[in-house]
Amino acid sequence: MSLHKLTAGAGYDYLTRQVAALDATEKGHTGLASYYAERGESPGVWIGSGLDGIDGLAAGDPVSAEQMRALFGCGLHPLAELRQQQLEGPDLTLRDFQSVARLGVPFKIVDNDLIPFRVEVAKRISGLNAAIGWPADASIAAADRARVRTQVAREFFVAEHGREPLDARELAGQIAKDSRPRTQTVAGYDLTFSPVKSVSALWAVADPPVAAVIERAHQAAVKDALAFIERHALFTRTGPQGIRQVNVQGLVATAFTHRDSRAGDPDLHTHVAVANKVQTLDRRWLSIDGRVLFKANVAASETYNTRSSSTSATAWACGSLNGSAQTRRSGRSGRSSGLTLA
Repeated sequence: MSLHKLTAGAGYDYLTRQVAALDATEKGHTGLASYYAERGESPGVWIGSGLDGIDGLAAGDPVSAEQMRALFGCGLHPLAELRQQQLEGPDLTLRDFQSVARLGVPFKIVDNDLIPFRVEVAKRISGLNAAIGWPADASIAAADRARVRTQVAREFFVAEHGREPLDARELAGQIAKDSRPRTQTVAGYDLTFSPVKSVSALWAVADPPVAAVIERAHQAAVKDALAFIERHALFTRTGPQGIRQVNVQGLVATAFTHRDSRAGDPDLHTHVAVANKVQTLDRRWLSIDGRVLFKANVAASETYNTRSSSTSATAWACGSLNGSAQTRRSGRSGRSSGLTLA
């Protein structure tokens, strides 16, 4: 299992970009040729015991892009837009509409395209292009861009420190500081579960019954690992400067099962996007204590690996026995199917 942060705004969208709009909700096992004949992945589903605190959604419900945008993009209730549309009553106020959409405090989203240093550099490059009759957004030579960045950085340094930079190193530090993207709020965590490559290879070439066993083993292993996390690694913090660690109801997450790697090879794996929203036992929505989650990464990975390997081995044995049975029936020796790969 790998683990990394998802940032607020558009940090989640690589999970939904791969979902083909016209795909069936349950793609299932399609065989090796389908990896090269089909495009897109199956839609995700909602998972996690924390869904008990999200009215309107249940485990297994399909995930929509609008729901992902609300929860992982903005830190709102996944059904925020629908809940606002359904709000009725006299004398409704802005607070009423905000209240039905919120899960605690919404995420703070930073527009990194509006960093003052970047804006000023872009404005001066646009001016250079206009002076020679080129489009404002036309690219310029690397040397010219470097010259503009250096000039702007020098001006920013003088404005901040009241003096010229002492040397090139000090000026380079100013460029690095002023062009660095601003820190985004953590919207969640991407937990990616992948069996060993040989399991994905067997799953891709196996007959549907055996492939189904392998995929069920993978999903059961994911479920075990998430249960481990909920029992041992899911907390929030309260009090001044988060001094007190407290228990929570459970995780709120979406699971996207993908069938291939970025290179296009068969690669069964599941992305579990865990929202950085957990509900305390007294029903407050707060953030996950990420330090504990990261410390539990290895233990959760081993939980997944142990369950996945043992059940996949059973599927391998079933495939081998199936091949032997076919051999006995046909009276031939050697491999009778694509299942006995040893």
